[in-house]
Amino acid sequence: MPPRSSFHLGREHYYSALFHELAHSTGHENRLKRFKGEVDEMLFGSTSYSKEELVAEMASSFILNELGIETVDTERNSNAYLAGWLSKLKSDPHFIVEAAPKAAKAANYIFGRIE
Repeated sequence: MPPRSSFHLGREHYYSALFHELAHSTGHENRLKRFKGEVDEMLFGSTSYSKEELVAEMASSFILNELGIETVDTERNSNAYLAGWLSKLKSDPHFIVEAAPKAAKAANYIFGRIE
């Protein structure tokens, strides 16, 4: 994670990136086990990669919203990011419904609400 000082658009963007990366870390086999059997398939642009990006970005948005950090600008960036990855998942349009609970679980894990 780059230092906070490198985020010139404001602290909101730093926390957005930080929570996104933390959400990825929750997928590890010692945490929420989202990557079980998929690690070798996580090539940039692959379906597995796209799905994980959606989970991480949604989790980041949930956390920012709960902490009251989210702004119109960070929300706009997040929406654009999500739209980009959703376009990769046209063959699985219902994944967003599957991603939301995974993202909520990741956010809850980060908040320490689940182990």
